[in-house]
Amino acid sequence: MFALLLALGSSLAYGCADFLGGLGARKAHVLRTVMIAAPASLVVELLLWPVLGASFSADTLGWGAASGVASAAAFALLYRTLAIGPMNVLSPVTALVSAALPVGVGLLQGEHLAATGLVGLPLALVAVVLVSAGHGTRSARPSRTALLLAFGAGAAIALQLIFLHQAPSGSGVAPLIVGRAVSSAVTLVAAGAMYGRLGSERPAYAMSAAAGVLDSVANLLFLFAARSGDLAVVAVIVALYPAGTVLLARGVLAERIHRGQLVGLGTAAVAVSLLALT
Repeated sequence: MFALLLALGSSLAYGCADFLGGLGARKAHVLRTVMIAAPASLVVELLLWPVLGASFSADTLGWGAASGVASAAAFALLYRTLAIGPMNVLSPVTALVSAALPVGVGLLQGEHLAATGLVGLPLALVAVVLVSAGHGTRSARPSRTALLLAFGAGAAIALQLIFLHQAPSGSGVAPLIVGRAVSSAVTLVAAGAMYGRLGSERPAYAMSAAAGVLDSVANLLFLFAARSGDLAVVAVIVALYPAGTVLLARGVLAERIHRGQLVGLGTAAVAVSLLALT
């Protein structure tokens, strides 16, 4: 139950971070937003170091760096995917892959589910697709390139979570610090290479920084959830993060929640309840 609550908190924090990051990216090039969000995330994790501890062993450095590379790849692939579109088809594909791969890894590593979990886990995967899908999902067909990019983005997100889970359990926040430092470096190098194409618009500084802080909180909660529970269950709960984004968009921007998304939110509630009984 404790791991489930941590996973729900991580999912909510990821959803809020995506919402704020998306709003910030409306005002300027997305890389300008990330150039603020990434250092803000790193500052939070460094501040947590004295409180939660950090052990920088060789395994921690390796898995942390791998998660950072995966995080940077996920960012690049995800935004390229959504730029090609259609978003309402590709976003569910990305979310489903990002949930399914860690589930498979967890089960291959010997994790076992009770009867309620065997029902709740597929329901949660269905909820991930429904919540992240927009209106008119059947109205457009994505190209083969777009689908490959969507699978790649989902796989990169999944690998980030899997690599963080593989880091030694006694390493504290070290995997997060290493991963964030690597992903920040990759992002800054990319921004420098594309500087001439970033435009002159200033990003929303406070909003971008808040997105980075929330992303760090989400990573931290996921790490603790995965250390105290099964990766298969934790990963699929975390993948419900579009629910937080959808609800915030409804409350702040008055965006409509479509019927399929409402069904997805209800399905998610049932799935989480079943997983809580596992």
